[in-house]
Order: sequence, then C-alpha cells, then structure tokens
Amino acid sequence: MDQHDREARAGQARPLAAALGERGVAAVAVTWVDTSGITRVKAVPVPRLEHAAAWGIGASPVFDAFLVDDSAVTGRFAGGPAGDLRLHPDLDRLTVLAAQPGWAWAPADRYQQDGTPHPGDSRLLARQAVARLAELGLTARLAFEVEWCVSLGDGDEFVPASPGPAYGMSRIADLSGYLHELLEALSAQGVAVEQLHPEYAAGQFEVSVAATDPVGAADLLVLVRETIRAVGRRHGLRTTFAPKVVAGGVGNGGHVHLSLWRDGTNLMADGDGWHGLTELAEAFAGGILDRLPGLLAIGAPSVASYLRLVPSHWAGPFRCWGWENREAALRLVSGESGHGQRAANLEVKAFDGAANPYLVVAALLAAGSTGIAEQAALPEPIQVDPATLPEDTVQRLPDNLSAAVTAFEADPALRKALGEELVDTVITVRRGEVALFGGLSAEEVVARTRWRY
Repeated sequence: MDQHDREARAGQARPLAAALGERGVAAVAVTWVDTSGITRVKAVPVPRLEHAAAWGIGASPVFDAFLVDDSAVTGRFAGGPAGDLRLHPDLDRLTVLAAQPGWAWAPADRYQQDGTPHPGDSRLLARQAVARLAELGLTARLAFEVEWCVSLGDGDEFVPASPGPAYGMSRIADLSGYLHELLEALSAQGVAVEQLHPEYAAGQFEVSVAATDPVGAADLLVLVRETIRAVGRRHGLRTTFAPKVVAGGVGNGGHVHLSLWRDGTNLMADGDGWHGLTELAEAFAGGILDRLPGLLAIGAPSVASYLRLVPSHWAGPFRCWGWENREAALRLVSGESGHGQRAANLEVKAFDGAANPYLVVAALLAAGSTGIAEQAALPEPIQVDPATLPEDTVQRLPDNLSAAVTAFEADPALRKALGEELVDTVITVRRGEVALFGGLSAEEVVARTRWRY
C-alpha cells in the first residue's frame, strides 16, 4: 500500500463519513474473523473514518493465535505480545446497521505497518484465491447457509425460545415479531434473503441468502450473523451459531453452496458428466472431495464440531458425493427443472458455524483449483445413506479434530495455497483447542462453546 492508495482510500471515506453523520451514525464497527472463527472488532467514531481508511486501525497480531475461550497459544509466526497490524476497513462493504441504531459496519483487511499484506489475514487470502481462479478464466459464486438457535433470557443453559416441531409453522407463530424484524433489518441492509424456515432442533432457524462473489459471501455471513444476534437481543433472546448447542442434539451447520462459472455460463449444469457436470466442474468438485479430510481443519475447526459430524444426521460425515443426497459430504444440487444454469451448485455439508468463512473460501477454491490442475475425476455418486454401506465402500471423514489437523498438515496443495505462516498458525490453534478440551465430556465441551459463536 503506497501513498496513492492511502489518498484514494481517504478520498473514498470523506463523503461516506459525511453521509453517515447525516444519518445519525456515531461509529463504524470494523471486524475481522480470527483463526478460531470468532468475529473480533475495533470501532472508530465516524469523524475518524477517513484516517482509519488511509492509515488503518492498530491491532495486535496475537488474535491470530486466540483460542475459542480467549486464551492464546504461541506458534512460529503468531502469539506473544510483540508486533502490530493495521486494520483497513473495506468501504465498498460499508453498511449502516438496521438493528443497531447509530452504528455502521465494515469488514477489515489486515496489513502490516509497512503497508504490505499480513500473511495471516484470511480475507486477503480469500481474495488471492479468487484471483488465482480468475487466471484460469473462471469465477465462482458462493453462499453460506446460516443456522442458529435462540434461547430465552440470558442464562447459560439453553432454553429453546420455541419448542415447536421441526419445520413447524408454530415456531413462526411463536416468534413472528422477532422474525419479521429480522427480515426487515436484513432487507434494510441490502441483504437478498431467499428463504427463512424453522430447522430441525428446538429453537433452531435457518436463513438462506443469494449467492454472490466468494469474498462478498464471507462478508455477508458476518453481517447476517451479527444482525441475527442484534435483533435477538432486542427481543430478549440469546443467539448461538455453535456446532453443538445441546449434547446429543442436532447442531448448527455452516453449509457452503458453490458454483463454477466461465463467461457467464454455470459449469455445474448442461455438461456431459455426472448429472450434468461439465469436465471442469467435475475436476473442481473432485479436488474438493479428495481434500475433504484436511479441509475439515478449516470448515469443522472445533472439538465441538465432531459432536455434530455423526452419521445419519444430514451432517455429511463420509467422504462421498451424491446427487441431491443430504447425507453425502458433497451434495450436487441441480435446481428446479429448466433452471439448472441459474441454480446448479455444489453444497459442502460437513462444515459448521465455528468456521472462519474467509478461510473456508480460500481453502475450497484452492482445493477446487488443484483438482482442475490435476484433472481430478469424481467416483460414482452415492445415492443412499452412506452409513448403510459396507465399511470398505466409502471412507468416513475424520471423527475428531486431531485427525483432521493431521490430514490438513499432510496436504501439500492446501499448504502451498494457504502459505507457511497461516498453515502453521491454523495447526497451532487447532492443537491448542484439542489440548484445551482434552478429557472433557461432550456435555462439558458443549457448555464451554455454546455461547462463544
């Protein structure tokens, strides 16, 4: 980042700050997501936005090494008291927060003090993955499903805000005011909601938003989740996106929908391959399928994640794919008849709400791009619950975080794409979490992570 960049950023911020002031906005929350999947924030008063855009907001790099409980570990590149970074708000994403009067929000890119990108910044890494895909003449569209549970009051025990049946209309009736305000807030922020419904677990809901560019989709996930949290607070509800809310119950997934495009054409439809996949789309999907064991260290990053990732719960715990198969880790979604060009996509089901969405974007695009380079092929699709098949028919994905980290560490494509510094930090943080929760029961793990996400 040079002086010209700083002047351009300041010039962009100046009229935005004036407009925010006219709307009664006092401060801008500038967020990033750490290695453990926690959204962290520094806020600046609106009159300070121009300076923040040009010169950044100071923040310690130690957050890269934070565990889910706010303790920190030390790796080769992260941890310890020394050093400083600069948070530069992306003003193209600046949004006035409808559920938090007087506040606006923008995601941050983190740079080092000399103006060079911080190698541990997951948002910048996601941008690089998008750029590498563009070098192949390809783009991607992506959307995160958002699942959450709401509890009555402020207590640490989970008390479902609506105990009605799974997908039951009674839950809409119980919480119609809350849900109405949520939809209004998302609309006011420019979020295109495609559907909202009660989910399987008591007090659980899901909202689906329109697909967009991959980095924008990660930004959107942060914005949607914090909007859900803020609206819930206004209604006396406590919100959790944790992978597991009640031990033995159904957890919150973080499914990712991903499609590959070239020159305005969706390559996941109208091809000659499996269920309409083109050759490029099959190779892209094959690259992801091949690397799913290691990808779990990114997309299922918590010890609690593996309490959710169990067979026959639509969580995708087997390394397989299938056409519209909700038990497969990769589900090919063809969309409505006649609309495949618009709707066809690959759903990654094994990921959950503890994941850093920018790391998810970077890792999935890297895995898919590697599949294209290797001309990967998909095996035959699985069209039944894979748990019903003989053990030697389909591979179970890692059933604990330690095994996922081992697979991640051994994957050369992911290591190369994410870079030595970030890979070392991810491994250090994941092993730190394994040690943090070592020897605890499922109930204790859930209790200690329920309200962290």
